[in-house]
Amino acid sequence: MSVRLPPVSPDAYTPEQKAAEADFRATRNVGFSGPWNVFIRSPELLTHAQRMGEYLRYRCTIAGRLSELAILLVARHWTQDYEWGTHHNHAAKAGVSAETIEAIRVGRRPQNLNEDESAVVEFVTELLHNRSVSDPTYATALQRFGEQGVIDLCGIVGYYQLLALTMNVARVPPPKGEAMLPRFPFESL
Repeated sequence: MSVRLPPVSPDAYTPEQKAAEADFRATRNVGFSGPWNVFIRSPELLTHAQRMGEYLRYRCTIAGRLSELAILLVARHWTQDYEWGTHHNHAAKAGVSAETIEAIRVGRRPQNLNEDESAVVEFVTELLHNRSVSDPTYATALQRFGEQGVIDLCGIVGYYQLLALTMNVARVPPPKGEAMLPRFPFESL
């Protein structure tokens, strides 16, 4: 499949796009690639999305390892190759085990998780698949992470779904040198 929304040349940016990219670069120390090359077509959305992402990725109450675990679950759920290709490395550096990363990649429930990791996997998996979480899963997450942590975890799931859906529509390929995720059969309504 071909990319639907390839990167826009910075030479062709409108003044609003130039301002949005400058704002992005002022608040982040990462490359302007992946979702940002798609979001540049809506500069105000790019600005708001990247600010939310900056909070969720770097400053929210859910620790880096747990945040990266949640991101991998979202990327796998949506079979988002760029998100996976970027974040499986971040997850490994943050302390998510290779065994857990591989289990998620191939669509299996990870084993040998600590209590925090298990709470994240249960919460995110239920939220993605059931569109809600059960009372016991909510209670566990609340006890482990507090109210703000539960809301931040919901924010991570929602934000990375926004990125995944947008990149899937745009057909953003995985980062250079990264493989595509295995494809699973589609389940219709």
